[in-house]
Amino acid sequence: MTKISQPSSSLAEQVARRRTFAIISHPDAGKTTLTEKLLLYSGSVHLAGAVRSRKDQRHATSDWMAIEQERGISITSTVLQFNYGGCLFNLLDTPGHEDFSEDTYRTLVAVDSAVMVLDAAKGIEPQTRKLFDACRLRQIPILTFINKLDHPAQHPLELLDEIETTLNIDAAPMNWPIGDGPTFQGVYQLSDARVLQFERTEHGQHRAPVTVRDLEDPTLDELLGEEACAQLREDVELISGAGVSFDQDAFLAGRLTPVFFGSALNNFGVEPFLDALIKLAPPPRPREAGEKRVDPCNNDFSGFVFKIQANMNPKHRDSIAFIRVCSGRFTKDMTVNHPRLQRKVRLARSFRLFAQDRETVDEALAGDVVGLSNPGLFAIGDTLYDSEPVTFDPMPQFEPEHFALLRNLDTAKYKQFHKGLDQLVKEGAIQRFDALDASQLYPVIGAVGRLQFEVLQTRLQTEYNVDVAIDPLPYTVARRVVCAPDAFARIKWPMEHMSIKDQSEHPIALFASEWPAARCAENNPEVEFRPIGIASSITP
Repeated sequence: MTKISQPSSSLAEQVARRRTFAIISHPDAGKTTLTEKLLLYSGSVHLAGAVRSRKDQRHATSDWMAIEQERGISITSTVLQFNYGGCLFNLLDTPGHEDFSEDTYRTLVAVDSAVMVLDAAKGIEPQTRKLFDACRLRQIPILTFINKLDHPAQHPLELLDEIETTLNIDAAPMNWPIGDGPTFQGVYQLSDARVLQFERTEHGQHRAPVTVRDLEDPTLDELLGEEACAQLREDVELISGAGVSFDQDAFLAGRLTPVFFGSALNNFGVEPFLDALIKLAPPPRPREAGEKRVDPCNNDFSGFVFKIQANMNPKHRDSIAFIRVCSGRFTKDMTVNHPRLQRKVRLARSFRLFAQDRETVDEALAGDVVGLSNPGLFAIGDTLYDSEPVTFDPMPQFEPEHFALLRNLDTAKYKQFHKGLDQLVKEGAIQRFDALDASQLYPVIGAVGRLQFEVLQTRLQTEYNVDVAIDPLPYTVARRVVCAPDAFARIKWPMEHMSIKDQSEHPIALFASEWPAARCAENNPEVEFRPIGIASSITP
């Protein structure tokens, strides 16, 4: 592989301060709550929001969309940049629900490490497993935070064993819980032989006070109780002799995950975990780009667009392109090469992002995520560079499994309907198809998860003031039809199918299941039926 030029020492020092990571989990494991508490302890917010909020509590910072706040779930990935302990963090909060997995998988392409949040009672859940596998394919180091110790939980040894057997990865405990649920009293820090005592605080909104005592402190039996102390000493002796020890090289290679126990809702264990992110999470690492290996400290700028988001500013019909800086320095008003458009573009309006909030940014370095005002120039997967040509791998795009007709209920709002649909399609969660001829008036939409249709309907109404109806279609498989025009006319179609075209005018065939799709391919050997997703080793 070729390597691009040598880094400058000052750039290398600044890049080394960056930590760019995502938080992944199954829904309801506490991912958004942990995100809020990391922001609280970093000083980025003064009052932590609640996912299931009371009237006197504010919403979670990362859930800024109206539909997220109403449903109490994360729907879109969010970028949150903050400083803590001498490091600059770029935290990418991701949706947990499987219907929004495509956005999550693209976001994982843009990070250097990930935090996996587990519910202490439920352990490894299906969506956690899928997201873990996506991280493993990209060799992303993973730290594990086992959450909700203030509720009844599995035994910590059982949780470690489940991680190791289910995910095929070594699990190295970094602290050890003292009880769980009503008996939860804190954790023992294995690295420095400290006990952090748990104290409940009102609604878990403010920083919890922490009492630190040595494990051999004679007053500890009185403080925690003889039974709890005896169990703690027995557990520590057991894991010290038979447990997995932390190894940084194994962690960076994705063979080991450091495990932390705590309660994000009650702020317990959050600050030590944030300190551990500084020590353990890697700074930006080299990235493969075809035959090249792009060093983050290379002076030449390069980056790629991994997300498009419309209407972050509700007063304008704006669109923001999220770009991960992979090497060198990004500077406001710089001119870069845009290979897809085969032209140079000027990056005039650039922002530092904090969920929905933004501020103008003049400079960003490798590892940072920058928001670019997008007047239609940028699409998901675009590579940008200022000097030596670079081509990063395409973003994953999954096969839609659900299809529907999208009907505009007010023909007087034709422009708003098509503008809104166009902007939301560019975000990548919904794919649009149209009829091959004029017989079908309404566009066909496809998505990985059915809940995406509800989100589309709600956003068209709230953000574009357009009411639509979504009529489900009985198809689950889409294939791109590749053949000569005369061969297309001779295709022997199954009884139930639908012929449409994508945004590039390629013919697409919809089938009820894999079986008729396979039969159609067998019956038409001169025609090629290709999957419509971008080639990727990741599958949802």
